[in-house]
Amino acid sequence: MTPYGSSSLADSTHDALTRKSTTASRKMAAHRCSCWSWLLILFSLSVFVVADIHETTPVNDHHGGVDHNAQTAEQTADQPAVEERRWEATEVKEAATVDAAADIQGTSAPETVVPSSVPQPKDDFQEELVIRPLHSGDIYASFQFRTLWDTDFMRENKVSHYRLFPKSLGQVISKFSVRELHISFTQGYWRTMQWGQPFIPSPPGAELWVWFQDSVTDVDATWKELTNVLSGIFCASLNFIDSTNTVQPSASFKPLGLGNDHSFLRYATLPREIVCTENLTPWKKLLPCGSKAGLAVLLKSEKLFHSSFHSQAVHIRSVCQDWQCKTTSWELRQTLNSVFDLHNSGQTKREWSLFKMFSRTLTEACPLASSSKLYIDITDNPQGEQFELSPATSLLSQAVVLGDRRTFSVYDLTQETTFGTVRSLNLLIRWKSNEGEMLRPLLHAERYVAGYGLQTGEIHTLMYNNHPYRSFPVLLLDSVPWYLRLYIHTLSVTSKGKDNKPSYIHYEPSKDRVKPHLLEMLIQLPPNSVTEVTVQFERALLKWTEYPPDPNHGFYVGSSVISSLVPSTVAMHTNSTRERPLFSSFFPCKEESSYFVRIYTEPLLVNLPTPDFSMPYNVICLTCTVVAVGYGSLYNLLTRSFQIEEPNPGLAKRIANVIRRMRGVPPL
Repeated sequence: MTPYGSSSLADSTHDALTRKSTTASRKMAAHRCSCWSWLLILFSLSVFVVADIHETTPVNDHHGGVDHNAQTAEQTADQPAVEERRWEATEVKEAATVDAAADIQGTSAPETVVPSSVPQPKDDFQEELVIRPLHSGDIYASFQFRTLWDTDFMRENKVSHYRLFPKSLGQVISKFSVRELHISFTQGYWRTMQWGQPFIPSPPGAELWVWFQDSVTDVDATWKELTNVLSGIFCASLNFIDSTNTVQPSASFKPLGLGNDHSFLRYATLPREIVCTENLTPWKKLLPCGSKAGLAVLLKSEKLFHSSFHSQAVHIRSVCQDWQCKTTSWELRQTLNSVFDLHNSGQTKREWSLFKMFSRTLTEACPLASSSKLYIDITDNPQGEQFELSPATSLLSQAVVLGDRRTFSVYDLTQETTFGTVRSLNLLIRWKSNEGEMLRPLLHAERYVAGYGLQTGEIHTLMYNNHPYRSFPVLLLDSVPWYLRLYIHTLSVTSKGKDNKPSYIHYEPSKDRVKPHLLEMLIQLPPNSVTEVTVQFERALLKWTEYPPDPNHGFYVGSSVISSLVPSTVAMHTNSTRERPLFSSFFPCKEESSYFVRIYTEPLLVNLPTPDFSMPYNVICLTCTVVAVGYGSLYNLLTRSFQIEEPNPGLAKRIANVIRRMRGVPPL
C-alpha cells in the first residue's frame, strides 16, 4: 500500500506535468502558426519582387542597360558605386512610371535623359586652385569651385532634396524665376599693366546682373525683392540697389548660359561697397565641404583681406549636357581671386609658399569632389631659370588661356602620393632671377575726371589697343548717376588725333532721383593706338537730406565696362615658321584667332556742391537761444500772477491785534 501522502504527491505531480504538456503543445501550435504566417508573408513579398523585376527589366533594356560583368567588377571594387547605381535604377523606374502615366492620359511624356552604359550622378562638384607667379614678385591665386546639378528648378514640383547645390541659392532660382545670376564683391583695383588680365574680371565694390525667365510679369518688383534676399544671404548692402542705380543694357551683356532675351536683364553696381569677413563667411558656407576640407581650408580671412586685391563671386547659369543641348544642367561657379603683395606681406625675400600665403597647408581633397587639382603657371619658367618649384611634379598641362598658350604643373589632390609621407602639401616657390618682362595685355583702359570748380566737368575714358597691326571693335558701357547731368552733344571720340565715329550708340537720359544715364557705344580701335572718349557734365545740387554722413569725401561713379573680341596672342605671329610646321602657320586655328574679354576701369570719385553743414548747427544754436531767452521771458510775464504783500507789522501792532482778537474785534 502506498501512503496517503505519497499518493497525493504523485497525483499533484501528474497534474502539473499534464498542464505543462498542454501549455507546451499550445505554444508549439502557436509557434507553427506564426512560422506559417511569416512564410506566407515572405512568399507574397517574393512574388511582388519577382513581378517588379520582370516589369523593370524591359524598361532598363529599353533605356540602355548596364553590362552585367562590368557592373559586377565595379561592385566588387567599390561599394559606394553600388549605391549610386541602385539610385540610378530607381530614377529609371520613376521615368518609366511617368511614361506609362502619360500613355494612359494620351499626352506626350516629358523628354527624359537616356542613361549611358555607366550611370552618372545627378550632381557633381569640382575644385581647383591656379597660382601664377608675377614678374613683380607678387603672386596671383585663383580659386574656382564648380557644382553641376541635373535638375529643373522651374517645374511645378519644388525641389526639396539638396545634396551638393546650396539650398539657399536653389530657392532663390525657383522663387524668382532666375535664368542666370552673377554677383561679385571686390576690394581693391586690378592693375592690368602689372599683373596682366585676370581669369574672371570684376569691378571694385559690388556688381550684380541677373537674367529673369519669361514667366516674370513685374521685373522691377522681382528685381527689388531679389536684391533684398541676396543682401541677407551674403550679408551685403545690396538692399541699397534701386531704380537710381539700375540699368538695362541692350548689347553689353549677353547670357553666358542659355537664353537670349534682353528685356529681362537688370544690371547694377555699388562701387562704394566694402568687402570684409562678413561677406566671406556666407560665401564659404555655400561650398559642399565648407571650409573644413579641400582647397577651402586655405580661405583664411586674415590673409585674404591683407592682400592687394581680393574678389569673390558667384555665377549661376544653365549649361548643356551634350553637344546637341537636348538636356541642360544648372552650374554654380564660385570664384575667389587674390593678389598677395611682396611688401605688404612682410616678405624679406622673393619666396612664397602655401603656408606664407594662407597660413595653412593642404592635407586632403574635399571628399565630395570628383576632381581637386592645384595648377602652377610655369609658362615663363620652362627650364627653371626664373623660380624653383618644390615639390616637383611630373604632371604637366597646356591650355590656351586668354589668347595665350600657357603651361601648368598639376598637383592632383585626390592622389595620396601628392601629399607624400608627411600627409601635407606645402608648395614652395623660390625666385632665382629678377629678369623677365610680362607680356603687355592687348586691351587696356583708364578713366578719370577733368575740369575745375564744382559746377561742370569732363569724364575721360582712354582705351589702349596694343596690337601692332590689327584693329578690333569694343563695346563701351557707361552708367552715370543722375546727379551728374551729361551733355551728350559734347560727346567726342578721337583716335590718333582724328575723330573716330562710333558705329553704334545707345543712350538713355536720366531722370532726377529716378534712374541714371545709360550710354553704350561700339567703337573700332585702330592698331597700336589710344582712343579717348570725352563727355561733359554738370553737377547737380542735392537736397540736404540726400547727402551721406561724409559728403566732403565725394560721390562714387561706377566703373565703365568694356567688352571685346581681342585678337589672340597665339595667332599674332603668323609669319613665323621657325618653330612650327609650314602647314600650321598658313591656316591659323579659328578658335585661337580671338577670345572674348571684359575689363573694368577705375571707379570715379566726384565732388558735388556741398553746403557748409556747420552753418545749420550754428543757426539751430542761435534759434534755440533766442527762443529760450526772448519767448521764454515774454511767456513768463504773460502767464505769471502778481500779488501785493504788506510789510511785517511792528511789535505794538501785533500785541494790539492779539488783544482785539481776544475781545472779538477785527484786527487793525
